[in-house]
Formats: sequence, C-alpha cells, structure tokens
Amino acid sequence: MVALGGGHGLAASLQALRHLTERLTAVVTVADDGGSSGRLRRELGVLPPGDLRMALSALCEDGEWGRTWSDVLQHRFRSQGGLHDHALGNLLIVALWELLDDPVAGLDWVGQLLGSKGRVLPMTTVPLDIEADVHSGDGPDVLTVVRGQAAVATTTGRVAGVRIAPADAPGCPEAVTAVREADWVVLGPGSWYTSVIPHLLVRDLADALTTTTARRCLTLNLSAPSGETEGLTAADHLDALAFHAPGLRLDVVLADPRAAGDVAVLEGAAGALGARLLLRRVGVAGDAERHDPLRLAAAFRDVFETDHRPSS
Repeated sequence: MVALGGGHGLAASLQALRHLTERLTAVVTVADDGGSSGRLRRELGVLPPGDLRMALSALCEDGEWGRTWSDVLQHRFRSQGGLHDHALGNLLIVALWELLDDPVAGLDWVGQLLGSKGRVLPMTTVPLDIEADVHSGDGPDVLTVVRGQAAVATTTGRVAGVRIAPADAPGCPEAVTAVREADWVVLGPGSWYTSVIPHLLVRDLADALTTTTARRCLTLNLSAPSGETEGLTAADHLDALAFHAPGLRLDVVLADPRAAGDVAVLEGAAGALGARLLLRRVGVAGDAERHDPLRLAAAFRDVFETDHRPSS
C-alpha cells in the first residue's frame, strides 16, 4: 500500500494502515515553508523535513523503543535563541542528508533507527513552492496570486487553482516506482490544496497515479477548516481534485457521514471520478477534525476487502 499526503492527514492514514500491513510506503509533500521546516529550508537549501518527520513518527514500532523515539522526533526546543521551536527530528533528518548527500537514504536510516513499519519517501527530491490563484473578493474575475504553502493554507479568499514551482520538478524515482507497483494507493486526508493536490502536479508522480494498476482510495477530510478550503463541501473537494487531475480515476471515496453533506451530490461527484462512495464513522467521538486510527483502520479494511474490481 502507498499513502500520499502530508502533515496530520497523512499521519492519520499511516497510523490506521499500519494495523493492516507492514508493506507500506508513505509519499510526502515537500512544499512546507513555515516554522522549523521553513527555517531549515531557507538556511540550508534542503527539503522541508517536518512532514517527513511526522510520517516517520507515525510508523514507529509499537514497543518502548519506538514510542520513545517517536517522542524524541517530535520534541521541540523552547529557548530564547536560534534553536527555539526546532523539532529535534527535523535536525536529525537534515544531519543525515548532509552526511549521506541522499535524501532517500537519510530517511531510510531514520526509519531503521525507529523500527518503522514501512518506508517514508519525498514526492520529489527538490523543495517545492505552492502558488495559488485566489478570488480576492474584489469581483468574480479578480484573482490574486498567493505564494508559499503557509500563505496558501491560511488564505481568506476562495482558491481557484494551485500550481507548483518548479513546474518540471521530477518525481522521486522510488516514490514513482512504489505507486506503479502498489496494490492500493490511498490519497488524503489532509490540507487539500497544499498537501493532497500537489501530488497530482508533479508530472512523473501524476502519470504514475493515473496509469498504475493499483486501485485508488481517496479519504475525505472530516471538516473544511478556516483557510484554503473554508466553505467547501465534500463534493467541492472532489470537483477541485478532478479540475487539477482530469485523467485521475478512483475506485473508492471514503467519507465520514458527518462530513458528507448532501450524500446524493457527493455520490455524483464520486461517480464522475469512477468511484463508489463508502460512508463510515472515522472521526474521534466529539472531535470534528481528528481521525480515530482504529475506526479509520476498520474503514480501510472494508475498502480493501469489498472492492475487488479491476482498476480502470
């Protein structure tokens, strides 16, 4: 299985999928330009390590060793100096990149240290920038260009479309191969325009996603928080995906009934992508934004065990 995304959304998928298989590869966005990752990226010219760190932490082995190293990776320094708010895991990953001069090898070494149940790969080996055309509110045809993942994620305008720079960024070869050889590909949940859709904008990776013989499952978010997708329905999320990747076909769209909106409309949007809609409770009880790993694992099991159609 291959899971694609970034941040907390991808971590949620990995925490669920690890209950079902150890043959698991995470393909992670590399466009973060905020916080510790952004500072390291600007200072050292490296890939932003934060989302990669979160994926590695989600795959730590279950014993005391893995839980301890997961906490170590996520530990943030608090000080009045330059180390303030840096995550130790980010520094560890960047140190290995400098020593090995190979981003994939560096991540593999961290995975071995953690006893990871699976592999973590960047979607490309060059840092990306996200650019969005945003309706500014000055008129229906007036668009403003917003640059940077952090700025796009928090924009108050409605996003009309996104792109990456450099536009010709190569897909990480190991990630492209993993997608092509997978049995299942899981996309989402996560920040739609800054974590999910960017995978479909890297040409090599997009080609692999549209031509792989793997079956494809899209996991929708539990809510549309303030920022890039505020006000969008679940069906709007699928329409945005189809707009940016017109050649993409899906097999299953997984949604929580509380976030599905008009089910008939969502079924139509899923059908337009070739998929059936599966409704399952996957959120933490009483929390509108956080996935429950065990509930999500049970939903994924239903997806994988009941959908046996050949991939289109």
